[in-house]
Amino acid sequence: MRYVAIGDSFTEGVGDVLPDGGMRGWADLVAAGLSAALAERGEPLEYANLAIRGRLLRPIVTDQLDAALALDPSPDLLTLNGGGNDMLRPGVHLDGLLELTEHAIHRCVAAGVRIVLLSGADPTAQLPLGRFVHRRAAHLTAGLADLCVKHSVTLVNVFGDQEIRDPGYWTSDRLHLNSRGHQRVAHLVLHTLGFGPLPEAATPAAASTRGFLTDARYYREHVLPWINRRLHGTSSGDNRIAKHPAWKPIAPAESTPTG
Repeated sequence: MRYVAIGDSFTEGVGDVLPDGGMRGWADLVAAGLSAALAERGEPLEYANLAIRGRLLRPIVTDQLDAALALDPSPDLLTLNGGGNDMLRPGVHLDGLLELTEHAIHRCVAAGVRIVLLSGADPTAQLPLGRFVHRRAAHLTAGLADLCVKHSVTLVNVFGDQEIRDPGYWTSDRLHLNSRGHQRVAHLVLHTLGFGPLPEAATPAAASTRGFLTDARYYREHVLPWINRRLHGTSSGDNRIAKHPAWKPIAPAESTPTG
């Protein structure tokens, strides 16, 4: 089997930091889980991850999807998540995001590649203007569910997972999952694909106590830099390349999901 993941920081694995400073993330963990399951049948797994942080949905379903479908040999399985960065911008056209996603579905089906859609985890209870963003995300997730029914495509509804909304699954920027969060997403994906049980709710590591000083530090270290990038038209993913742009064999024991 050959599995390729496309998307933004969620799929790149931002927040799940390895000892060497690299990012792991749920897609890497899914690849390891699939490899372990396939090894029992004597089948190898190859994996590519083309996701880059900060990407809007359009370049994900054009540039990244182009690169994914051009891999040689062709992929068997492709996971797609995107739109989170779009929803944080004013004037986003949600139905336009759904049209882009449907176009990606058509391309994968035409290429004989199984596409699995993921809705992003829901951090909005912790965010400034979180209720506003939540309404957008709920609308997009409902639209993704309709597309999946229409085209007989698998949806992993991470947005609907109540457990992962606990602050203990998130990094200090309140926008990206930490290692425990990525592990939970990996288990949700593997379960949906038929390779494991539904993960049980667990008490995550205690979140830091919040107060005036904590919130002030949060705005200084995370919100203001984000606003500055928007004002200057830059992105956290500028000049970055995909971490696994070509097929990489995955050993069954490599980064297997735990917890």
